[in-house]
Amino acid sequence: MRTFKLQVQMSVDGYMSGPNGEMDWLTYPEGEDISAYTTGLAERVDTIVLGRKLAEGFIPHWAAGPEDEPKEAVDQINRAHKVVISRTLTASPWENTVIEGGDLTETVTRLKERAGGDLIVYGGGTLVAELIARQLIDELHVFVNPVALGGGMPVFGGPGAYRGFRLVDARPFACGITALRLEPKRS
Repeated sequence: MRTFKLQVQMSVDGYMSGPNGEMDWLTYPEGEDISAYTTGLAERVDTIVLGRKLAEGFIPHWAAGPEDEPKEAVDQINRAHKVVISRTLTASPWENTVIEGGDLTETVTRLKERAGGDLIVYGGGTLVAELIARQLIDELHVFVNPVALGGGMPVFGGPGAYRGFRLVDARPFACGITALRLEPKRS
């Protein structure tokens, strides 16, 4: 069965965006050490899962071939099959992308059972929280930025959303970000 990974940026107090969706708190510039980590993380990935809101910016951004991104990353992301989870879209406006709007657990189970490489989800926030709550993620790669936001969109669904994880690895990078590789403790 394919591995379903999460890669997400997070503040030290657990938010993936600020109170108004701000992302200006992300730690930049990232160095070669973190770039090598994310390249390794994506090496076996052939399918990217996204929420609709994130997909609307993510897919066109990468399709345009951004010059400030490594060419191999641009090519890998554009080559990957994309699945957009949406309750409102019925057809994909993007190449190499399908829309899935049915039951989330059934959709992810079906994707994981197909032949192919690993799957990765980058967001959005509502989708990530739901995937974690349903214990559908196999590996969490949480990039903890050295900043506290005090509020915003939580990675782990907010108060009362207790989940147990096993720390597999913790890797600090020169830019100040620490990557935590976690696996869920299954109930």
